[in-house]
Amino acid sequence: MPGQVQSIARAAAILRLLAASSGRLGIGEIARSLDLPKGTAHGIVRTLQDVGFVEQDKTSGKYQLGAALLHLGTSYLDVNELRSRSINWADPLAARSGEAVRIGTLLDGKVLVVHHVFRPDDTLQTLDVGSLLPPHATALGKVLLAYDVGAANTVMQGEPEPYTRRTVVTARTLSQALTKIRENGWGAEIEEMTLGEASIAAPIRGYGGLVVGAIGLSGPVDRVCDGQGQPRPTLVAYVRDAARAVSRDLGAARW
Repeated sequence: MPGQVQSIARAAAILRLLAASSGRLGIGEIARSLDLPKGTAHGIVRTLQDVGFVEQDKTSGKYQLGAALLHLGTSYLDVNELRSRSINWADPLAARSGEAVRIGTLLDGKVLVVHHVFRPDDTLQTLDVGSLLPPHATALGKVLLAYDVGAANTVMQGEPEPYTRRTVVTARTLSQALTKIRENGWGAEIEEMTLGEASIAAPIRGYGGLVVGAIGLSGPVDRVCDGQGQPRPTLVAYVRDAARAVSRDLGAARW
């Protein structure tokens, strides 16, 4: 049987990205969100424009869905599917790291926790499934914002709440953090949401490379971070391995 046609998968990812965006997107924004070369993104978008699936705004030069598409859902991956595909990898991540594991996706500008594995010890813990977390102050949220330009712009144009003195609340600092996440393929937060706690997360991708969720671990700073206050490389590797495994299950062959 023939394999997946990469250009079609990427075109579908671009259409879904435009459908999920709250506004028009430029070629650079599309390329960053899908981790594609600008030339590749531009070629696909121009082809979609030629067949009427994408339209270009004459004033801004940015793109939106075209009139030829009567309907395109705002989310191509059901939350239940994301959760069911992730469970097999979330439990082993918690066991290997010794920390709590959460899987999240963006919902109305917040991070919806769709799965939560307790830290494998006897401490009292509260189930977070269904909770909504602030995207700018969590590793899960920052990873999701790094690949969703519309959501990131909304956060940066607002007034992010400072949960601690370390919470990133300025547009410039947050933009720098999101760029670093795209470069490294993972993100972290250290005492930005809760004093004494830190977290690490990595993106979960579906067909065409579209980021559909994130998986991460969280725990006390002295366990998650090393003596220099940086996330422990071993834990980063565990998280990235789990994210790649879930992504492969969802059809993202590159990861």
